[in-house]
Amino acid sequence: RRIFLIGVSIFAVASIACGLAPNVEMLIGGRALQGIGAALLTPGALALIGSAFSMEERGKAFGAWAGAGALFGMVGPLLGGWLSDHADWRFIFWINVPLAALTMAVAWRAVPESRDSDARGLDWRGALLAMTGLAALTWSLISAPDRGWGDPTIIIGLVCGAAALAAFLLVEARERHPMTPLALFRSSVFSGMNLLTLLLYFALGGAMFFLPFDLIRVQGFSATMAGAAMLPFAVIMGLFSGLAGPLADRFGARLSLAVGPVLAGMGLSLLALPGPGAGYVDGPLAGMTVLAVGMRLAVGPLTAAVMGAVRPAHVGVASGVNNAVARIAALLAVALMGALMSSVFVGQVGGADARALFGEVMAGGALHSGAVDAFHASFRVVMFACAACAVAAGIVGGLTGPRRLPRS
Repeated sequence: RRIFLIGVSIFAVASIACGLAPNVEMLIGGRALQGIGAALLTPGALALIGSAFSMEERGKAFGAWAGAGALFGMVGPLLGGWLSDHADWRFIFWINVPLAALTMAVAWRAVPESRDSDARGLDWRGALLAMTGLAALTWSLISAPDRGWGDPTIIIGLVCGAAALAAFLLVEARERHPMTPLALFRSSVFSGMNLLTLLLYFALGGAMFFLPFDLIRVQGFSATMAGAAMLPFAVIMGLFSGLAGPLADRFGARLSLAVGPVLAGMGLSLLALPGPGAGYVDGPLAGMTVLAVGMRLAVGPLTAAVMGAVRPAHVGVASGVNNAVARIAALLAVALMGALMSSVFVGQVGGADARALFGEVMAGGALHSGAVDAFHASFRVVMFACAACAVAAGIVGGLTGPRRLPRS
């Protein structure tokens, strides 16, 4: 609980910093601080749930947690779009402050403390190597479309990132108390569920990052309308949060973990189909609905399976690893799918200025008719690639998911 509260407080302070930022550099710094707070509070929340509920209740509890997160995660873009259109973008960050204060008050009064009596010191070497490796790889992948894959700085970044991550694995294998105990991955269920998480959240992260660009730049939606397009996802994830656990209990967790991601992939494919100028009903509605049903089936059993694959003393570590995998997946999705989208756009437009034009389009520059078609074509490629990753996640779920969630 203490770590959870510290994470919430850091997130609140960072939100204030973002709202007051006088320039882009300060805003990026505030967002980085928000990430630190989120890295503390999210695994803490999962660990608190894992310690507060019995095995019989965890599936439903994790489903409710995931449903609430998805609900507010999709209401957020709607509210953020409305604030951007009708007020000031800074309110997007300031609104977090009273919500954080309410969260801290409720957690302090109603949530019991959870401790690991065998806990040891922090693995600073592992943390530094993981952070360095991921930062170098992500920067290189994001910058490569502009600088070119043969640019020396890109090559150095990729090599240094890969070397840092390799060193991270060596350190974790030898560390007495590693931040990521590699022994956890000896469990086929734990390894499989984290691979499923990587693929599924790669698909979701890439799609949800680029979808608003297509809705606003190609379909002509306002920021508020683009946020509203996400509502079917929020409604289904929130209202049906209690159904995934019982369905997994009745028909088997493996079935939910196989069918859910495949349905999510179908939803992502549907989101790629509408052409420029499509409305809401003949545009994102069907895709968002099918995507939400698939995610709703998968998320609760996925989290419960991860927690059930480790000993109770390792629940906090397991939740942290799984959450880190999900965040890394979204990070890599933005970098890799951005590179893919840029490559397809440049190929569609042609000419020496095509890459610069893509940068202007992503930054909000004017779109001529040829650029609209090229942008939408590249968006479709990205969505189908994300759909393929989701289907692959379903295959992993069908092969490695537990037939039944643990009960004791």
